[in-house]
Order: sequence, then C-alpha cells, then structure tokens
Amino acid sequence: MGGPLLSPMPNFLDFDSARAIADAYGTPAYVYDEASLRANAEAVLAFPNAFGLTARYAMKACPNAAILKIFNGMGLRIDASSGYEVRRAMAAGVPAGQISLSAQEIPDDLGELLDAGLQLNACSLRQLRRFAELRPGDELGLRFNPGAGSGGNNRTNVGGPSSSFGIWHEWAGEARKIAKDHGLKVVRIHTHIGSGSDPAVWIKVADMSLGLVEQFPEVRALNLGGGYKVGRMPGETATDLQVVGSAVKEKFEAFAARTGRKIGLEVEPGTFLVANAGCVLAEVHDVVSTGEGGYRFIKLNAGMTELLRPSIYGAQHPIHILKRNEKSDTKPYVVVGHCCESGDILTPAPGDPELLATRELAVAEPGDLCVIDGAGAYASAMTPKHYNSYPEAAEVLLGVDGKARLIRRRQKPEEIWANEVDPS
Repeated sequence: MGGPLLSPMPNFLDFDSARAIADAYGTPAYVYDEASLRANAEAVLAFPNAFGLTARYAMKACPNAAILKIFNGMGLRIDASSGYEVRRAMAAGVPAGQISLSAQEIPDDLGELLDAGLQLNACSLRQLRRFAELRPGDELGLRFNPGAGSGGNNRTNVGGPSSSFGIWHEWAGEARKIAKDHGLKVVRIHTHIGSGSDPAVWIKVADMSLGLVEQFPEVRALNLGGGYKVGRMPGETATDLQVVGSAVKEKFEAFAARTGRKIGLEVEPGTFLVANAGCVLAEVHDVVSTGEGGYRFIKLNAGMTELLRPSIYGAQHPIHILKRNEKSDTKPYVVVGHCCESGDILTPAPGDPELLATRELAVAEPGDLCVIDGAGAYASAMTPKHYNSYPEAAEVLLGVDGKARLIRRRQKPEEIWANEVDPS
C-alpha cells in the first residue's frame, strides 16, 4: 500500500471559517479566496516582456462570472475555448474585443461574434478558410502546433505529433497561401504546449514559435499560451514567472536585433491564476474499512462530480480533515467520493488513477469537514455533471474583507431534469 502522505494545513480556510461557510451555504461547495486570485493576477501582469504584454485568463479553468469580473477589472483579457465561453464572458461584462477565441470547434455564430469584435486564432486550415469566407481581407491569428509539447501527464500535453491542437507547423506554407489568396493579414501567432508543462520545454518552444513568426511578416504578437506548473502538493515546485519570463524576454530581444521586428507578447494562464486560490469544502459522510490488510476509507459527500482530475489523471490534491483541535491523532485513509463508481477516488496513486494511495489524516468521523485544496482550476469547470443525479455544488467567494459571498447557488434537484421532454 506504500507509505501514507501527510497533507499540510489548508491554503486559506481554517476550522472556524470553513464551519461558517458550511453552515451558511451547505456542502459540498467550492470556495475561492479573492486575495489569492488578485495576488496571482498581479504576478501574471508583471510577466517580463520586451515590447509589450497582453495577459489573458484562460477562462476554461474556472468560468464563474465573479472571477471573470475580478480578473477583467484588473486588466486581464480573456482566452476562450468555445463560442459558448465567448458568450459567457460577454454576459459577465467582458467586451468582445477583449476576448480571443482558440477552439477545436468553430461556433455557428462566428460571424456575429466577429462583428462584435472577437479576435480569432484559427486552429486548423479549415478554420482559416472559414474565416476567409466570412471576413476576406481582415486580420486574424493562427494557432500552430510547434512540433513539441509538454504537460503534467499525456492527457494535458497539447503539442507534438500526438496532439490535434493547432495547425501542424509543417503546414505553415499552406496557411500563408490561403491567407494571401484571400487578402488576410496574419497578425498573431499562437502556440500552447500543455498544462503543467516543463519550464525548460516552454522556453524552447518559445524559440521555435519565433521561427513561425518569422514566416509571417505582418505578425505583431506572439501568444505563448499558458500551462505554467503549479505546485499543489508538498514538495512540488511551481513555475517562477519571473525566471521563465526573463529567458523569453531575451529571445524576443534577440529576434528584434536580428530581424528589426519588435514582437509583443501574449500569455494566457488558467491554472496559475486559480488552482491554489480554490478548494472543495465537503463533509465526511461515512468511515469504513475492509479489515486487516485492507484499507480505511473516508467517504465524502463530494467526489468526481465536484473534482474529476484525480479520477482521470491520477492528479494529487492536498486533503485535510478539519478539527477544532489541530493536534488530533492521525490514521492512514483512502478518500473516496459519493458516486456509485469504483473510479471515484480522491487519493489515487500519483499519475495512476487505477491504483489507491493512502493519506495520513486526522482521525475522521461522520460530520467532520474536509477541505480539498488546489481545486480552483478544472474543478467546477470540468465535472461529469449530474452523474447519479447529484446537483451542482454552490460556489462561494471569500472576499478580501473576510466575508463569504455566494457566487453560484446550489442547484435545485428539479433543475436537473427541467429540460427533459415527455415524448408522448
């Protein structure tokens, strides 16, 4: 079974604040810390650059309107991954001209969104041709697969020959031809290699991406995506934006010295901005065991319906059983969710969702509160919604003034089946 892993204290909740939120809004609930969100945004806005910076928030990480408004109000623009995300950001008050779309699927209403001011990065030759039909002679960006990728695991690697994201770099000549034939101006190049990527690979791909910029003389900006590694667990190292940014800045300066072209930089982090600024607040529902030689299990009233990453990636999140007395005895537990699904495991072995791992946690009893940290990114935004007909959890923002405010109410059970139609 391996040695149990001991989790540190929660990022921003203690027993009293967690108890107050649970009493006011119930569990499970997502809780976000506004102070952390703002501090992370300031770090991104300070990303080193040679000739200007446009920082975007990859809203797919956590698209709640309250968070979009905080970031947009601080000067971050928006990176959207679907037409629906574009509409959602606009509904939150973000002007279409501050939204960039890089999507696997072109929205049916693309023309209308472009008329509103949306900036498009065409992610395939077909998308480029579609844009040409709608807006001949206009400006756009191109997303390329630079031929290399990196990520926290294979499923978050979005570069290289095994990835469908972006125009394969060898087809740059065909992209130039399509653009020339329709009078298009390619003013942005976009690349993104994966989430949780190796900083050294990220810097290398920046150099490769400048090679693509050189093939398009009208390009004014290079978007290097996001994917900065965030340390959720003890001992994990997070990407230092100043370190990787300084190295990239030097490459932009060298490019300008060689070509005479001063290229602006765009970045669009998601995880970096929200991962450790959010948690899932849950309750211990039951504690069971499988006897001597087996496991002790903590069953929560949350699970893959609130946090899917452990089940599909073997992702690791700090977990805490909150006790008024912080010196409580501990035991090794496997923590599981509330779904009737054997894969609903919150403590899988690192990188392997098929294997169980234990955590050394405070002795748990039904009714105890549990905090799952590092759940601000790809948690509420990426769930198998309504499996076992569980409703969407509430979302709460812990303000800089210390007050907790509801930013998404808990879904009513009848809303789950509200769209169903009686065929008779």
